[in-house]
Amino acid sequence: MAKLIDGKAVSQKIKEEVRDEIESKGLDVGLAVVIVGNDPASRVYVNNKKKACEFCGIKSYEYALPEETKEKELRDLIRTLNNDPNINGILVQLPLPKHIREYKIIKTISPKKDVDAFHAENVGRIVIGNYAFLPCTPAGVMELIHSTGTDVDGKECVVIGRSNIVGKPMAMLLLHENATVTICHSHTKDLAEVCRRADILVSAVGKADFVTADMVKEGAVVIDVGMNRNAENKLCGDVKFDEVEPKASYITPVPGGVGPMTIAMLMKNTLSAKYLQS
Repeated sequence: MAKLIDGKAVSQKIKEEVRDEIESKGLDVGLAVVIVGNDPASRVYVNNKKKACEFCGIKSYEYALPEETKEKELRDLIRTLNNDPNINGILVQLPLPKHIREYKIIKTISPKKDVDAFHAENVGRIVIGNYAFLPCTPAGVMELIHSTGTDVDGKECVVIGRSNIVGKPMAMLLLHENATVTICHSHTKDLAEVCRRADILVSAVGKADFVTADMVKEGAVVIDVGMNRNAENKLCGDVKFDEVEPKASYITPVPGGVGPMTIAMLMKNTLSAKYLQS
């Protein structure tokens, strides 16, 4: 029977550490959150980030732009924020409307204020191991793994999914801690067999109940990054929890696992950005 990894508890501890540091040093820290359009999920995420900022003592600046905002207008706003000394971190909520090119927007954000760590410069720094920021979700996953007392060094790790936001940086962070890492994707042959080798299995594929018990090694640490809706429209992850939980040593629930960590790491990155700009 697996032990549950409590993302709410771990994330709360990180937010408290950020709050205590800001309070004790009397820091003024500001995060700009830009949202374009009326995507309901994006609105929920933005509201949650504002609540976390309030808890940590970070000033939150919201820029809510209409759906029809032109790419140039958005880039002009970001350039203004780049030059604003009150703004330490800039986050543009994704996805953007289809007429706006995401890569152009990410490229416009100053690497020193890129608290999502999506800018090509920050991605390159992560690859070589000389980074100021880490992408929030993979960084949160590492914190959850560490919270179990698991030593990543020498472990066989499998990451399902190769997105720029989770899969690729996740593999890099595990590699930096001397794991042997395999990245699986839609073209991987014998996926279940590859996954069964994993001491640590991270799924970020975005498909409900994708990971089943026959894909999991006895005693593995299982991290579920997925945030999906099942046939009953209930929130669920990539992992078929009831099947996999008896085989794992540790497992993250959905909700309450990786989700809260993403916002906690954003707070930590914003504080890091403040120091980087001082």
